[in-house]
Amino acid sequence: MVAAIYCRLSREDEDKHTESESIQNQKSLLIKYAVEKGWDIYNIFCDEDYSGMDRDRPAFKQLILEAEQGKFSIVLVKTQSRFTRDMEMLERYIHGRFLEWGVRFVAMVDNVDTDVKGNKKARQINGLINEWYLEDLSENIRAVFDNKRRNGQYIGGFPVYGYQKASAEKNKLVIDPVAAEVVRRIYQMYLAGHGRQHIAAVLNQAGVPNPTKYKQMLGWGYTNGLQVNDYGLWNRTSIGRILHDRMYTGDMVQGRTRKVSYKSKKMVSVPEKDWFIVPNTHEAIIDQATFHTVNRLLTQRTKSSGYGQVHALAGKVKCMDCGGAMSKTSCLYKGNRRSYLRCKLYATDKSYCTKHSIRLDALEEQVLRLLRQYISKHGDGALTGKLPDALSPRIETVQSEIKILAAEIERRGKAMRDLYLDKSRGVIDEGQFLDLNRGYLTEKEQMQKRLAVLNDQLAERASRPKNIDEFRTKIKQWLDVKELTRELAVEFIDTVDVGERDPQSGRQAIQINWLF
Repeated sequence: MVAAIYCRLSREDEDKHTESESIQNQKSLLIKYAVEKGWDIYNIFCDEDYSGMDRDRPAFKQLILEAEQGKFSIVLVKTQSRFTRDMEMLERYIHGRFLEWGVRFVAMVDNVDTDVKGNKKARQINGLINEWYLEDLSENIRAVFDNKRRNGQYIGGFPVYGYQKASAEKNKLVIDPVAAEVVRRIYQMYLAGHGRQHIAAVLNQAGVPNPTKYKQMLGWGYTNGLQVNDYGLWNRTSIGRILHDRMYTGDMVQGRTRKVSYKSKKMVSVPEKDWFIVPNTHEAIIDQATFHTVNRLLTQRTKSSGYGQVHALAGKVKCMDCGGAMSKTSCLYKGNRRSYLRCKLYATDKSYCTKHSIRLDALEEQVLRLLRQYISKHGDGALTGKLPDALSPRIETVQSEIKILAAEIERRGKAMRDLYLDKSRGVIDEGQFLDLNRGYLTEKEQMQKRLAVLNDQLAERASRPKNIDEFRTKIKQWLDVKELTRELAVEFIDTVDVGERDPQSGRQAIQINWLF
């Protein structure tokens, strides 16, 4: 008779990781047992670091496939729980498919043998005990994790982009200077009026690797289950995820998803009220005010011009009478395209409100005039405090990324040299050499392009303002701008209310609701 041996060891058995439970010991015991029974050994299938509930164990799946193909007549394991702790899988294979395929199941320690009549009830009771054990273990592990979440300890396998785990304390996050600079840049660009798709395009053009690619470049062994072959490129979804993540304010936010059950890998979203949120557990990358401003803008319905940028007052203009949003519309006038804002409720049903139409350029001009008056009245003290982080010199973070890239480029160069030696020695053939060399060459070229961009940034950052006098100079430049910018509107304006035009005087009321 021909027997296939199956061995398994997992994290659920950590408290039992003695020599008697090791993979090697399981192999030795089962080989000896098979030899004593006079069985020929077809193959030994081993899964390490896989749970007994996991249905996607590679060696287990291969064992099942070859059992169906009739390559052996016995499956031999140390205990029934090594094969599975899942009652459904027990019934499907041991009491179902194996009987159909003519495969006998033997668990040495449990005295389980499907050739022994009257043994089925014992196997089923054993299966229930194994599943109950795993259910209790799952609940205990969840309780431990929940307690760590309540205490503000980070329990994720990999840190959120922008951070890394502290070397001395794995449950604490510290800032990753290189990635944090990218996060700040994303927030600054969004505040300046750039849409998520446009921000992604700018980062891709600059050669900035997306979060998944960046973690892989650091050698973290990170994989993204939702990742397609995106070549490390950013997209609007990844930008949006960063803009929505409260973790960047220094607050620990965990428990946003959970497994359907301990028997399933499927994840479901958890209502926000049930999240574990602990304030001020790590250093913030984005201040609270900026984060709330950005998320307020994200909830406003804004449309871009088609070039990835919204107008300065997008999502902020309201009808003074009905309180509804003002929507943008354009038309040709004497060969030129003009943009207007009008009451969106009126556009939907003219019986609800009146048009409240106003030219966008005229409104922006008037708002800019009122904004200058407002700043002049309140002085520059508040403005200095609200100065965007974009003006802060962060030369050290650019230098850090340059150092990482230089090391990676050198590694690729060494790998290419080693590859040539392997080809010369006949270790790899011509086709393998060309494929591998092409991949290394592409990665090296991408890194060199990114390095050139960073060197340009380093030169540009050296000229940025470094003291309060220079900041005030920058403020003066803002006040001297010829047209309203998105950044200024976001920093100071909550909403702009537009009244209906007076048919007699032609006047139209404008009221600005300031943020502070």
